[in-house]
Amino acid sequence: QVPLVESGGGLVQPGGSLRLSCAASGSIFSINAMGWYRQTPGKQRELVAAITNGGDTNYADSVKGRFTISRDGAKKTVYLQMNRLKPEDTAAYYCNVAAGYLGRTYYQPPRDFGSWGQGTQVTVSS
Repeated sequence: QVPLVESGGGLVQPGGSLRLSCAASGSIFSINAMGWYRQTPGKQRELVAAITNGGDTNYADSVKGRFTISRDGAKKTVYLQMNRLKPEDTAAYYCNVAAGYLGRTYYQPPRDFGSWGQGTQVTVSS
């Protein structure tokens, strides 16, 4: 059972907004910093936003100022509010434990890191 379920993707025009949601299992959500990743065909999955248990956020330069990551402890849900979307934001978006480098910050992956949800597709096009 994959304890991550992403939703909220879709087709949006450039300049539009979307809000992604990720329902996470309690054990993952309460222990770790969580992150949103994105992947396009032929490219590696990249971490674009992260949030710690304490609420500290971190973003890739490509989305800084446009995307906002947040978490709801009661609902065990992580959100990604995406504003002023660009065609280059088109990708499959996944949430998971934050792992690897995002800017200068390194997020240590847990020992069992590697299980992914189905992701949600975001397409930005006119």
